[in-house]
Amino acid sequence: MYRLVEAEMGEDAPEETTWVRIRDAALAQFAEHGERGATIRGIAKAAEVSPALVQHYFGTKESLRQACDEYAIEVFRRAEHEALDGGMGDPGFMAVAMRAGVAIRRYLARVLVDGSPRAAALFDDAVALNKELLQRDDPGMSKPTTDDLHAYSAVMMGMGFGLVVLHEHMSRVLGADTLSPAGYRRLALAALDVHMDVLLSEELAEQARASLKDLPDDET
Repeated sequence: MYRLVEAEMGEDAPEETTWVRIRDAALAQFAEHGERGATIRGIAKAAEVSPALVQHYFGTKESLRQACDEYAIEVFRRAEHEALDGGMGDPGFMAVAMRAGVAIRRYLARVLVDGSPRAAALFDDAVALNKELLQRDDPGMSKPTTDDLHAYSAVMMGMGFGLVVLHEHMSRVLGADTLSPAGYRRLALAALDVHMDVLLSEELAEQARASLKDLPDDET
């Protein structure tokens, strides 16, 4: 059984269950109100616990936000590793991953544009993780041919997160909420097609590469 499936089922210990319930409520509150608008009291109400209990487990709102960031990165890490280890071909895994990722995508759509140091750290962590995954020798995956793997990884994450941040526009043009499982399915299938297609000829790509490398560093 995949760990992502186990994670979605939840923990058994009552204390862990309460901790997870508070964190999940915080994910939703940060997604709806942003870091500035979300409050300990509002998170406690959503989790159906007292504000004192939220502070007991997490201390401050800033610590709770950090826990949410760490959880988002961990879910991303698990999903990527498990997808490459066989989950991508398992409809059951894909269904669970899609459901488990809805709250994370809603959270990222809000916090990635809040201009905070935590948003920057979250993006940097995602780029580093993606760079790590691109260097693995996984069946069915080819290593990038780029001579700038860091930029390659950053652009990949920018494109992926951009689809999340622009979810309102994407949802409008696709006719379904792309942060929901139904809308995400169409979005993900299109993204897979984009990754699979080679739109530029090798000659045209080399011409563009040469032109870009000759661009001056300054604006004069």
